Amino acid sequence: MHTIIDAKGRERPRHPHLANRQEHDVMRKPDWIRVKAPTNKGYADTRKIVKDRGLVTVCEEAACPNIGECWEQKHATFMIMGEICTRACAFCNVATGLPKALDPEEPAKVAEAVALMGLKHAVITSVDRDDLADGGAQHFEDVILAIRQASPETTVEILTPDFLRRPVEVVHQVVDARPDVFNHNLETVPKLYLNIRPGARYYHSLRLLERVKERDPKMFTKSGIMVGLGETQEEVMQVMDDMRSAGVDFITIGQYLQPTRKHAPVDRFVTPEEFKAYETIAKSKGFLMVSSSPLTRSSHHAGDDFAKLKAAREAQEAKRGAKQEAHQRP
Repeated sequence: MHTIIDAKGRERPRHPHLANRQEHDVMRKPDWIRVKAPTNKGYADTRKIVKDRGLVTVCEEAACPNIGECWEQKHATFMIMGEICTRACAFCNVATGLPKALDPEEPAKVAEAVALMGLKHAVITSVDRDDLADGGAQHFEDVILAIRQASPETTVEILTPDFLRRPVEVVHQVVDARPDVFNHNLETVPKLYLNIRPGARYYHSLRLLERVKERDPKMFTKSGIMVGLGETQEEVMQVMDDMRSAGVDFITIGQYLQPTRKHAPVDRFVTPEEFKAYETIAKSKGFLMVSSSPLTRSSHHAGDDFAKLKAAREAQEAKRGAKQEAHQRP
């Protein structure tokens, strides 16, 4: 397995928690999941901007299949607070271990990269930082504010950790920094949490999304799940209902892809037709926006989706206003 350099400068396995885990065959991907290797100039330009500033992207660390398409268009999802996560999720390719100290210059570096790329919509995510008293809330706020200063017209979407066992005030702090979209992924159905997301708690993550809406009812909230891990369709629909009860506006549903033989195996590849059915069901449940396809990821087409999300809310509010006006007529 790949190695990383930890906070003390020592070489460590990328996934130490998987060292003794049983290996699983990596299933051959069906034709509808295959993507081309990135080779274009746009990809190279984006990579240079990221590397020259010592920044980390989830596109690379999580081995996202859409990296070629997104980086060609100079769209990158920045992963702040380092490249080493304190969690050990069985689905994730991000390195696990002891993180390094926060880089106080990172907010300015991210903001500079956003401005250089000319991003209209910036997506910021992070590793889990259970070692920090606030879980990284202050750093999220600093990055958001730095982007606002460097690129005032850019909208900002954040994909946060769960701030587990942290006071609710840290969530309020991030919300009060006024990102345009607050995203936190549930990732999978409740029954699979122990094996797939052992460091997290399903109902805590759900409550986090609900708290965002309580703090700022107008803020767009977003959450996503992977399928193909052994869940049933009924369980996916229950997650949809749970999200709607928490006021989530936007749901993403994508195929789980196994990063290595040591990670959780793919149970099955969900067909494009099934993803389309999930999209139809989710729309019927009242989500403002639904992205459901084999290659859907949280930040894939995020800028275009944000524009659609705003338009959907405006249409919903206009419809509601027209109904109220009709009821008030004599």
